[in-house]
Amino acid sequence: MSAVRAVALGIGITLACLGARATHAAELLVGNKSADTVWRLSLRDGRRTGEYRTGEAPHEIAVAPDGRTAVVTNYGGSQSGNTLSVLDLVGGKPTRTIDLGQHSATHGIRFLPDGRRVLVTTEATASLVVVDVASGEVERTLDVGAGTGHMVALSPDGQVAYLTKIQAGTVSRIDLVSGARVERAAGKGAEGVAVRPDGAEVWVTNREDGTLTVHDPRTLAIRRRMSSKGFPIRVTFAADGTLAFVAHARAATLAVFNARTKVPLATVPLSREDMTYQPTMLGRAALPIGVVVAPDRPRAYLAISGGDRIAVVDTQRWQVIDYWVTGREPDALAFIPD
Repeated sequence: MSAVRAVALGIGITLACLGARATHAAELLVGNKSADTVWRLSLRDGRRTGEYRTGEAPHEIAVAPDGRTAVVTNYGGSQSGNTLSVLDLVGGKPTRTIDLGQHSATHGIRFLPDGRRVLVTTEATASLVVVDVASGEVERTLDVGAGTGHMVALSPDGQVAYLTKIQAGTVSRIDLVSGARVERAAGKGAEGVAVRPDGAEVWVTNREDGTLTVHDPRTLAIRRRMSSKGFPIRVTFAADGTLAFVAHARAATLAVFNARTKVPLATVPLSREDMTYQPTMLGRAALPIGVVVAPDRPRAYLAISGGDRIAVVDTQRWQVIDYWVTGREPDALAFIPD
């Protein structure tokens, strides 16, 4: 397996894909915000199998349904980023840049079911944009209003988007067919959002409140509010929808809830006394952010952004069984399927 190196035009994004090949075992993509890279890690042992250069401060990653392409939002630093990086996960083509023009501070991203287009939040322009990945064209722009639209999730059929606003403390429901938008209160610092796989509920993490809110997917009425202390920042579900996983940034824990009964099942400590942590937005701390749950093995993976590590959690014993090395300040995580 030969190494591939190439240079792309635009902002000079490069690819050094150490592991591109026609077939591959399941891997984890890790966005390293302060290194402007995305790494590929083997799910067998955490070994780095590839590296892609991105734009400045890659924040979120979406993988196409066919597993051949990933798209990364480049949030930017001193200047808001207005680009997406398109990664070839199979053929080793150079990383491609999509310029979104006026739409900047790109953050949340999801592939639409057609596998051709992505949905992207742009904080600076308070928009949700639909982008054709192949052509790089912005097909549609939806105004989401003030309040810092940040993360986005999709209904199972891909016809409805749910968007959280950190400053407003709200969640919005946006009909992608009609463009109709409904916005309701969630809690202070509403950030993480996930739709239960059956589409029956929308969960939001309210980091300043230290709560989780469970919303009706049609009206956004709050069905349940649960305590989730420690700066809850992300939420995701097991593939079968039975469990909800919440990353707590300040407490440095993974909280696990029964998604049906809403009863807490486990709390997994993620920090280590013998590990040196970098300065983060919450001080010198572990600061877990991104969390994904394997659909085919009893594992959850969390980005420990202050420790430049991935915490590997055994979801049968509910304990960390390994830490994998990453680039500087890992955040977004995504799977490359088998």
